[in-house]
Amino acid sequence: MNYARWQPQHFLWRLEDRVGIVTLNRPERKNPLTFESYAELTELFRSLGATSDVKAIVITGAGGNFCSGGDVHEIIGPLTRMHSAELLKFTRMTGDLILQMRHCPQPIIAAIDGVCAGAGACIAMAADLRLASLGARTSFLFTRVGLAGCDMGACAILPRIIGQGRASELLYTGRAMSAEEGAAWGFFNRIMAAEVLLPQALELAAQIAQGPTLAHAMTKKMLHAEWHLAVDAAIAAEAQAQAECMQSEDFQRAYRAFAAKQRPVFKGD
Repeated sequence: MNYARWQPQHFLWRLEDRVGIVTLNRPERKNPLTFESYAELTELFRSLGATSDVKAIVITGAGGNFCSGGDVHEIIGPLTRMHSAELLKFTRMTGDLILQMRHCPQPIIAAIDGVCAGAGACIAMAADLRLASLGARTSFLFTRVGLAGCDMGACAILPRIIGQGRASELLYTGRAMSAEEGAAWGFFNRIMAAEVLLPQALELAAQIAQGPTLAHAMTKKMLHAEWHLAVDAAIAAEAQAQAECMQSEDFQRAYRAFAAKQRPVFKGD
């Protein structure tokens, strides 16, 4: 795929200085997801492992909101008329989006403004880093529509970010988490005024994009893989991972640059 020229059908995409920018773009409805946008987002994150053109991803929403979740008319309504096999196909599809986000090698930064609800909150949760505006409101509101809080990996991922008790409260009540709470609890890495949110996210993504690509990918892989490892096994896995990174050209470049008292310029190999 030529990411510089690619034009998706169900969200906006642009590539700037090796940073891919995804903008959910239905601002009149607070950027809800549809069956089609789920599928197209999933395919994007699945395909990113095969490219060296994209070093980091920023995902955001248009019009002052991040994402209001599944579209009430285009997803929720049809779900009430589906039989069990169709429903399972849908829930597996939504979970696959989170899986592909976690397994794509590029670090993902979510820039969250305004409403961030339901599946939108899960997308934010699945990102590697989260920046938010002071007006961000994040809610895992599944119980408010008669569904369980265990959606798209929320019961596995959210407690690892903010702790079991806090995650339990949000998942049982469906209430909105304020930006201040999210920052205090570790969900958000930074909070800021809305007008500087996207510039700050792009600046952070550009900084990451200049770093050692293989090493970033390995860091993301091990952060994910070590959730289920005991400490002894994790130390052994990290030894293997780091030994692989020590065979990279970027490691050699860094050594030569430090020896020459220069800043290393990484090339991603």
